[in-house]
Parts: sequence; C-alpha cells; structure tokens
Amino acid sequence: MVAIFSNWRIVRELSDLKIFLVLQEFEPVLTGTIPLDIAITSSDLDISCAIKNHDEFKQKLFEHYKEQLQFSCRTKSRFEETASICSFKGQNFEIEIFGQNLRVAEQNAYRHMIIEHKILQENDEKFRRDIIKLKERGLKTEPAFAKLLGLEGNPYQALLDYKANLF
Repeated sequence: MVAIFSNWRIVRELSDLKIFLVLQEFEPVLTGTIPLDIAITSSDLDISCAIKNHDEFKQKLFEHYKEQLQFSCRTKSRFEETASICSFKGQNFEIEIFGQNLRVAEQNAYRHMIIEHKILQENDEKFRRDIIKLKERGLKTEPAFAKLLGLEGNPYQALLDYKANLF
C-alpha cells in the first residue's frame, strides 16, 4: 500500500521544528523519496547539508533537537567522505539530517534523487508503482531502481553510472 504523504504535514513538521531556519548556514535540501513521490509508510524526511566543521554542525543539532525522541548524532566515513548524521523522531516523521564537507549537489543522496527523478519522468506510472512495491517488500530505493532497470553490481554506484545515459 502506498503511503499518502500530504504536503501540508511535511511542511508543518519542518516548519514546527524550524529545521531550514536553524540549518540555513548549511544550505539544507530535502532529499530522498518524499520529493520523488515514492515514499512508503516507513519513509523518513532526509535533509542533506553542506558543512565545513562536523563538530559545529553536530553541536547546532544537539542544541536544537536533543529533546526530540530517539535523538542521535554520529560521525562516520561514508561514500569516501566523512559524514555527520543526526536522526530523531519528529511529531509525524523520522528525520535524518546528513552533513558532508561537499556542496549538497555533489553529495550522493542528492545525485541519486536527481537521477531517480529523471528515470521516473522517462517511465510510466506503472514503473513508479513497481518501485514503491519493491520498497514495501523491503528493498531500499537505489536497489529497487537497479532491479527494475536491470543494473548489475553495487546499485548505489550503478545508478550514479547510469546518469551518463540520462544527461
């Protein structure tokens, strides 16, 4: 079953938490499945940020969101780049805020979203519904796209490589 995400609930959640205001210096961008209209009930709000200092980024998140349910913040190496990831439960959504010392447009989450958007535009509604069905069966977004497109190997890299055919 496809999750029905109303835009007003998303906007209200982000507005109530003042996420884009609090994080404005980090140029936050909503990424992931919700902007693509392929979200399922377990989908979260993904926000990608461009950061220079991981400690300052995590401190800002801690100051503003430490009281949120299931708050956690960590720094790790991801996609050959250090990333800080903060997650918590908002009123209606799980929220994950991701920061790397890269412009958001250079981060894989954003790049995947743009590629997936183009693929969705080039295919019919059945393709979109099939992606959602695969996600509901437990596949992550990139593996679902790779499966339907017949891409081999690492699905995250395969999608990045697939973009050469789109642009």
